Amino acid sequence: MQRISQVDTAKAPADVLATLGVIKSKFGKVPNILKTMAQAPAVLNGYLAFSGAIGAGKLSAALREQLALVTAGANACDYCASAHSASGRMAGLAPDEINRSLVGDASDAKAKAALAFARKLVVNRGVVTDAEIAAVKSAGFTDEDVLEILGNVALNLFTNYFNHLAATDIDFPRVEAARRAS
Repeated sequence: MQRISQVDTAKAPADVLATLGVIKSKFGKVPNILKTMAQAPAVLNGYLAFSGAIGAGKLSAALREQLALVTAGANACDYCASAHSASGRMAGLAPDEINRSLVGDASDAKAKAALAFARKLVVNRGVVTDAEIAAVKSAGFTDEDVLEILGNVALNLFTNYFNHLAATDIDFPRVEAARRAS
């Protein structure tokens, strides 16, 4: 059962309703996570601003989805695993690649290096070695890319923790990250 309720649109302030309307017009629906974030407009607006900035970065949409998946897998966040499996398909990821991403693997060597680095960031709470940074750079990532990987991980850590706290009802085809996280 969801522990933090979704915003009641009958009682929501006009600015929150406007934001939710924009989301619905872009995606065809307002995901439960965003309806729940709307309980605290500062949280919703902060998330949307950070998400928009990260989405405008250099990393491809497919790699951003893979980074979200590996973060969800490492944190056993079923909501994010479910949501990013769906959005990963829309970004062109095959089902096998989605499953591999949840455990930090990829068929492409460069993506695999990014996922391994991202998983280290999550598991080690941001503490990485010089060798781990060198490894992701030797796979072809620049300093800018490494920072964008971190930004994607940080954004997804927030949503993972949010969903753990709120116990957000999953409104996507269910994927259980916990069984793949090992």
